[in-house]
Amino acid sequence: MLLKGAEIARYLARPDPTRPALLIYGQDAMRVALKRAEAVAALAGPDAQADMRLVRLDGADLRKDGAALLDEIKAIGFFPGQRVVLVEDAADAAAPAIAAAIGAWAHGDAVIVVTAGALARSSALRKLFEPHPAAVCAPVYDDPPAEEEIARWLSDAGLRAVPPAAMRDLSALARALDPGDFRQLVEKIGLYKHGDDTPLTPDEIAALAPASVEADVEQLVAAAADGEAAALGPLMRRIETQGITPVTICIAAMRHFRALHLAASDPGGAQAGLGRVRPPVFGPRRDRMARQAQHWGMRALEEAVHQLIETDLTLRSSSRAPAMAVVERALIRLAMMPRGRR
Repeated sequence: MLLKGAEIARYLARPDPTRPALLIYGQDAMRVALKRAEAVAALAGPDAQADMRLVRLDGADLRKDGAALLDEIKAIGFFPGQRVVLVEDAADAAAPAIAAAIGAWAHGDAVIVVTAGALARSSALRKLFEPHPAAVCAPVYDDPPAEEEIARWLSDAGLRAVPPAAMRDLSALARALDPGDFRQLVEKIGLYKHGDDTPLTPDEIAALAPASVEADVEQLVAAAADGEAAALGPLMRRIETQGITPVTICIAAMRHFRALHLAASDPGGAQAGLGRVRPPVFGPRRDRMARQAQHWGMRALEEAVHQLIETDLTLRSSSRAPAMAVVERALIRLAMMPRGRR
């Protein structure tokens, strides 16, 4: 049976223990590992390893010893409860042994969970699992988790109700962070809000989110957008000591001002325009950028983007002008530009 769409996440969160086998495969090894851990914990419990309800087999070993899988699914556990045999990093060569084990499986045997990397449509594993009436095939795509999945993770972490504003920022973070980092953030939020009945806020999410390595650059660009010319010098000196290149600063500034231009030109308003920005912005930074977009206006932002493009061309040319000074001068000009022209 091949799962599709939203049913993939729902099934992996609550696998059916009466089905003999589950194949989880995908391009991103981290996403596959997270889904595998979720499925195994749902089947055999969070302490399956310690309670000896989980047996791990290497997929490559099944080609030489195919009977090992059959022996393990038929073994009787020392502790009561559902057992799982995990076949990791399986390739097509393991398909015959897995097929034999599925054919011999009976109720009460250990559930077989198989993980694999990217599998072509012609893969023997896919041909085994997809048309099988009882086994389940769950492809894991590189899409960020949907709100339903995020809400379930938060519920598992102890948060029952999340306000829409907080969910919006969490969805933005799910698109921006690696899967493992985002799951760690959810767990951190659960620990932070443990025993606290107040609603989760965007400010709390921003405080708990992983610190960006470009935080100082973002602060510098935001100061220019806010017209804080006096703050630019000290920020530039701090960034210079970190070894950040002038081109990196210029690219960050162009990304920021293009996002502001997109927001300012959106008929639904600045907040709606920022919702289409990639990578997404969230929390207090989103509100600050919305205010900047409204304050600048579309025409002034077009001119700001044009100036940054000219600065970038200068940096990449054969000009002998000091590159950091060129960027600093451009940001000062932006900070002192008249705003509000539509």
